[in-house]
Amino acid sequence: MSRSYHQLDLDERELIFRMRDARTPVRQIAARLGRHVSTIYRELKRNFFYDEDAWFRGYFPRVAHRIARSRRMCGGKIARNAVLATSIAEGLRLAWSPEQIAGHARMADGDAKVCHETIYQYVYSPEGRRQDLWRHLPRARKNRRRRYARKPRGLNIPLANTIAERPVEIGSRASYGHWEGDLVAFRKEFGKANLTSLVERRSRFIVLIRNPSRHSSGVMTGIERCLRPLPPALRRSITFDRGTEFSGYRALKTSLGVDAYFCKPSAPWQKGSVENGNGRLRRFLPLDTDLAEIPDSHLQSVADRLNRTPRKCLGYRTPLDVLTEEIIRAG
Repeated sequence: MSRSYHQLDLDERELIFRMRDARTPVRQIAARLGRHVSTIYRELKRNFFYDEDAWFRGYFPRVAHRIARSRRMCGGKIARNAVLATSIAEGLRLAWSPEQIAGHARMADGDAKVCHETIYQYVYSPEGRRQDLWRHLPRARKNRRRRYARKPRGLNIPLANTIAERPVEIGSRASYGHWEGDLVAFRKEFGKANLTSLVERRSRFIVLIRNPSRHSSGVMTGIERCLRPLPPALRRSITFDRGTEFSGYRALKTSLGVDAYFCKPSAPWQKGSVENGNGRLRRFLPLDTDLAEIPDSHLQSVADRLNRTPRKCLGYRTPLDVLTEEIIRAG
């Protein structure tokens, strides 16, 4: 028997039908096809035709082959269920990710058995592409692709401020008040304006700060202005990458007592919360956004929308709910 498995084809299914019609034992059918016995039992069980309204029922090779092919179709479970497909499309248009849709559905209805990977397959299936569902994904990519690490960026970081020296409690998200920061840039033809995005590691609460340029002094001033109203317990550290826009990090320690830590070169995954947050942000503020045309009220509404979206990592609670609970508890 071959070690490499492949799906049953139509010829094999026709042979199963003939041998079964001749009352041949399943073990003999499996031996004849060079298949495991369980494969034949599973084939007969899963692809058995049964319809209460039909006067005939049984195992029919061409019907079985059609059923099996439909089951293997990318996102086929969704494509065969119009109600489920409509629900998922509505969730995507509300800017929910496939994981959020799947997780929330399980909470609301335990019978909604669909995983996020099936939703992704459906989005990129011919039916999903016909509806342009990929446009509603967090990164709105027309084709699924791998992510690549960024190029190394040169900033001389003292040993005490490297991520290797960061306390374990920050990495484990054991306490609040530890943030991650990154710069969100836009196309050069729209000027030098950019955003600083800050994400609180435990609650995933996001804050957006407008910057007139990439100069570190302005970036640090914006972060200081944003974090100053918070109680000290909610502004204890920030983890950055090695971009020169964060070279003025010492000002945060002087003015707010906030420690700064820096990722290793080419390791943005070490501040994965803000990287993930930026990916979600791009669906509302894509690369070709002219930030000068965007009012502060719109930036705040985008942040509010992200902070009011349920997150799998929070048990499908929202970042706003989680951080609010901590502020009330600490107050």
